[in-house]
Amino acid sequence: MKRWFLLFVLGGLLMTGCQSKEEKTYQNPVFEPVIADPSIVHAQDGYFYVYGTEDHFGDERGQPLIPIIRSQDLVEWEFVGEALEEKPEWKEQGYLWAPDIVHLNDKYYLYYAISTWGDPDPGIGVAVSDQPEGPFEDLGKLFTSSEIDVRNSIDPMFYEHDGKNYLFWGSFHGIYGVELSEDGLEVTGEKFHVAGNAFEAPYIIERDGYFYFFASLGSCCEGLNSKYRVAVGRAESIEGPYLDQDGHNLLDSEGTLILKGEPVEDSESVFVGPGHNAIITDDEGTDWIVYHAIEREQPYLPLGATRRPLMIDPIVWEDGWPTIEDSIPSSTLKKAPVFNK
Repeated sequence: MKRWFLLFVLGGLLMTGCQSKEEKTYQNPVFEPVIADPSIVHAQDGYFYVYGTEDHFGDERGQPLIPIIRSQDLVEWEFVGEALEEKPEWKEQGYLWAPDIVHLNDKYYLYYAISTWGDPDPGIGVAVSDQPEGPFEDLGKLFTSSEIDVRNSIDPMFYEHDGKNYLFWGSFHGIYGVELSEDGLEVTGEKFHVAGNAFEAPYIIERDGYFYFFASLGSCCEGLNSKYRVAVGRAESIEGPYLDQDGHNLLDSEGTLILKGEPVEDSESVFVGPGHNAIITDDEGTDWIVYHAIEREQPYLPLGATRRPLMIDPIVWEDGWPTIEDSIPSSTLKKAPVFNK
């Protein structure tokens, strides 16, 4: 009788645990007040780390030089600190924008842009750390716009394919790629053009023989008037050509729209201006788009800048193309990412 009762209790506990796991939910935004232009990595310590553009939090955290947050489940996040202890010296003025994180050569590489609005010669640099939480050691610039001959050279994205390292970058003056050295610290190849002037914030993943190119269009930072949105194309080669779902080349097309949030009163979306995404995969194989957006009810930070909290949503693949439910940021309770720990 005692053995039967013990088995009954244990079985009940196991069932409760399974139900709790299945019922775990999230609701956007998953981190506030701001983590703009997020980049994500699943670090060696088991945590997911997100790095964002330099912004003023409007509280005691001030204006971190690339803020870092971390999570074990993509839902509950904690603020870790800032990636850099001081501004890089290779450019006199500018803010640290749109970092991209990668684990490479047993270190964490953080590619970042330095720019201001209307900057005639922004550039991209790289910093390195043994630990995902930093501090990162700045190793200087890769190039500036004038050196690489691409206007508005910001929004870097690192990608490794077939033993080669690539950097993709660009903002409304064409999206380009270039091969990097084995240590990721020097440009070694000739740049190639992958998308036209409609885009910024490139992000590439490989699925089922295709390279999928995600990028953002429109205005990111005009509060409720922001028209940011995400579109996609795909290619059979890392260098392109990248085509939208109708077969049009992204050098001329605005891609296939997958995420929007129009700045109009009758929009279905609680959020406007969703964009500048990264992608991470959970243990069930579901791809999650990680991005920022703007809440209609709280669009600004205390100092007046656009408030861009962190968002996540699952990607559903249909006929070889990524889609997001209703093509808008979710605002209700949804099933959370699954991680078997």
